[in-house]
Amino acid sequence: MVDESRREPTLLLLHGMGATGDVWSPATAVLERRWAGRWLAPDLAGHGAAPPLPAYSFAGLAERVAAALAPADRVVVLGHSLGGVVGLALAARGSALPVAAVVGVGIKAVWSPAELARTRELAARPITWFAGRDEAAERYLRVSGLAGLLAPDDPVVDAGLRQVDGRWRLAMDPAAFAVGEPDLPALLAATDVPVVLARGEHDPMVTDAQLQRLGVPVVTLPGLGHNAHVEDPEAVLALADAYR
Repeated sequence: MVDESRREPTLLLLHGMGATGDVWSPATAVLERRWAGRWLAPDLAGHGAAPPLPAYSFAGLAERVAAALAPADRVVVLGHSLGGVVGLALAARGSALPVAAVVGVGIKAVWSPAELARTRELAARPITWFAGRDEAAERYLRVSGLAGLLAPDDPVVDAGLRQVDGRWRLAMDPAAFAVGEPDLPALLAATDVPVVLARGEHDPMVTDAQLQRLGVPVVTLPGLGHNAHVEDPEAVLALADAYR
């Protein structure tokens, strides 16, 4: 019989809104050095190659991720922004997926009415088509928050684009913007596993004080911004070391 408590967990890497699982590709060399077990970086529903959902919710996104994993998998979730919230939903008590810990990076904790109205507006927009890849790539980098961090011709960008009949669009389903504001206190109250919330020191989307009010350990990553996992994969992956 296998002692499940001694088995290497799977590291589940979840991307943020507008990105794809390929955003973790530059971290491959670091993962091979730091993580002895298996790791996965799936596309969330409505992103990259993943089919859309009829309606978007954090629970729905989590269910789609869980369905692609074996029920016996014990996972440590390292999620960026939206992916961190999905990780908390995966870790809820009663979930069929045994989650050992959740590390959330850059989760936006406070939303204004204007920000929520903007997400609803974006979700209602029709798909935008572009005549060439360059224009589509520039839009993808802005939507995913990766502008200035990746070049438009970076292979990582390809996963976020789709070409149809000579025209280009983002692979993301715009309706995913309507997922709404996460109820972080409720999500945290619904799990018994260790949770760490982290942010880049210069992340404009969330403050240390906002995270500290949630009552779980908070880590500030010096010199980094919202996409800390792209800027410094080593520093972000180190946050999961304690749960190997």
